[in-house]
Amino acid sequence: MSIVLCRIDDRLIHGQVVIGWGRAMAIDLIILVDDQVATSDWEQELYRMAVAPEIEVRFVTLADAALHMAEWQSNGKRGLMLTGDVETMATLRTSNPGVVQRINLGGIHHRPGRRERLPFLYLTDQELRSLQLLEAGGAIITAQDLPTTPPVALKSLA
Repeated sequence: MSIVLCRIDDRLIHGQVVIGWGRAMAIDLIILVDDQVATSDWEQELYRMAVAPEIEVRFVTLADAALHMAEWQSNGKRGLMLTGDVETMATLRTSNPGVVQRINLGGIHHRPGRRERLPFLYLTDQELRSLQLLEAGGAIITAQDLPTTPPVALKSLA
């Protein structure tokens, strides 16, 4: 098996990720790539509470993720790699484009400088440009909050 979903969702692990995507894709490994969460036991415990015990959860730094992606591609598990921001996913794509081929834009919420692209997706112009560069480099990028809704192509978000 392999990493079957690379998702950007600023809420990180929550019901939509675990139930909506996890069950639909038969995920048995969630890899949360976040430098802060990777060093915070109490945050990890909070996120773990949202995940069924049969699903393995790994909390890793960006540097560790870049080192272990090839291993996760061949470990026999169906994995979901999750980041909370565009920049982290872009770095993962740069470090291993063979693994991060398709990027799912999930819940990226409002903050200063971002504007609504879809009801669940707010991006700054710089974030949109970064995603467009990734797509120009061969990544397939779509916005989709749940697997039951149709994906929206990146070019539709400009």
